[in-house]
Amino acid sequence: MAEDFLRFYNMSRNPFAKGLPTDMAHPTEDLRQVHARLSHLARTGGIGLITADPGAGKTFAVRTWADGLNPNTNRLVYLCLSTVTNMEFYRELCQGLGVEPGFKKSDMFRDVQACVRSLVEERRQRVTLVIDEAHYLQSSVLRDLQMIANFDMDSRDMLAIVLVGHSVLAQYLSRQPHEALRQRLVASYRMRGLSGAEAAEYARSMLLRVGADPEIFDDAALAGAHGCSGGSVRRLNSVLTNALTIGAQQRARAIDAEMVRCAADELALL
Repeated sequence: MAEDFLRFYNMSRNPFAKGLPTDMAHPTEDLRQVHARLSHLARTGGIGLITADPGAGKTFAVRTWADGLNPNTNRLVYLCLSTVTNMEFYRELCQGLGVEPGFKKSDMFRDVQACVRSLVEERRQRVTLVIDEAHYLQSSVLRDLQMIANFDMDSRDMLAIVLVGHSVLAQYLSRQPHEALRQRLVASYRMRGLSGAEAAEYARSMLLRVGADPEIFDDAALAGAHGCSGGSVRRLNSVLTNALTIGAQQRARAIDAEMVRCAADELALL
């Protein structure tokens, strides 16, 4: 079905598909804000927090930033399996850094810190640990993150740790047991999702990038797509893709609000 609308609308690929190259990213305000905070953290070290509602594009925002890093001066460790025990987390972290995991947590803790120190002082690299889906982390892991980031009696920030998760993570960190970690945050941003104007600009920009007519969707159609997506990039992409399929099936050169409504109904988004 996707091939049908690609041919019909003269597209080189589906502009709203998952896994598009990062160089096709549309520069939304959320993307700019996330990039600015991640760059700041990478330079200074410390702990940062990026939160968003599901589908807002937080992982994509991190990926577009990471793809722009110079591998000679930056070491990025990305962990996304957050439903793990404390010991499993240490093993994941060791493997991400290229360190042989030990049998004891204390040994792995020392090995992780030694590796980070070597990368920073000897190789002159900035080390950033990104933990995705961090709202699933156990309390014991959150507590240990403070100690992992503690170098030279907490006098130096050699490691940047970025917690990326759903909006509930910020509420979770505001609770008394995690007050110490919350106070250590040096950067924080909650992604707001696409505004109506941004959604229209995003859709037309992405259509243009794949060789299609940017005016396939009229203004009312784009407003309707944004309205049923609630600012979520993921849901917007799903609605637009389904609307393109419906439009191609009807041999319609322009997609109107009714087609978008039908597309949203099929996806049970209204």
